[in-house]
Amino acid sequence: LTRLRKIEGQVRGLARMVEEDTYCIDVLTQVSATTKALEAVALALLDDHLMHCVAEATAQGGPVAEEKIREASAAIARLVRS
Repeated sequence: LTRLRKIEGQVRGLARMVEEDTYCIDVLTQVSATTKALEAVALALLDDHLMHCVAEATAQGGPVAEEKIREASAAIARLVRS
């Protein structure tokens, strides 16, 4: 939540920069920083999901484990494409 609040502040700052007609390259630099921060949150969430949800499901085995692995694979694919 702390990271997300910081990102929220970055996005508000971006809006302010655009409203104030800040130099485009400076805005793009901040967009890049915000994107990287969101990617870090996504990776942390994915890591947590793998370590808890997927690990628990694979210990149980069966169709639930297969579904959790498919979900994780799909999430990874979405992150890679973005």
